[in-house]
Amino acid sequence: MSAEDEALDYIKTHPDGVLQSDLWKILQIDSRKASRIVAKLLKDRQITRNVESIDGIRTYRLTSTAEKPQGRRFSSLMPVEIFEPCAGCIEECQPEHCAKLSEWIFSIVLSKEGAEGGGRPEGLTGRFRGVDRDINGDKEGEA
Repeated sequence: MSAEDEALDYIKTHPDGVLQSDLWKILQIDSRKASRIVAKLLKDRQITRNVESIDGIRTYRLTSTAEKPQGRRFSSLMPVEIFEPCAGCIEECQPEHCAKLSEWIFSIVLSKEGAEGGGRPEGLTGRFRGVDRDINGDKEGEA
């Protein structure tokens, strides 16, 4: 791995950025080589550089321009575009009879089937935890 790759990887692992004055020490290279690496990464638009003053000494904070992964902190609450309905729910219901929860689970099942290319035959209804839905998500007998 080249020093340039090491520098970029190190910068990427620090979401708040890295001080340029610390980068060359961490990578155990001289400050001149670090400046050349930073210049190359700036030219390639892989990092950004902002002036910062630490203890009265001017340096630069380097941050990666790579798209930061979206926080998957709540991924279990939102496996599809619909937020998990039980989070913050104040209704006193039984989960096995909750229409909102059933709808949410049903949307997950449909999205996973669609992603796998399986899908359901047209007109097939889904009976999931007491909610009867057709392939379009309409209640049976509504369409």
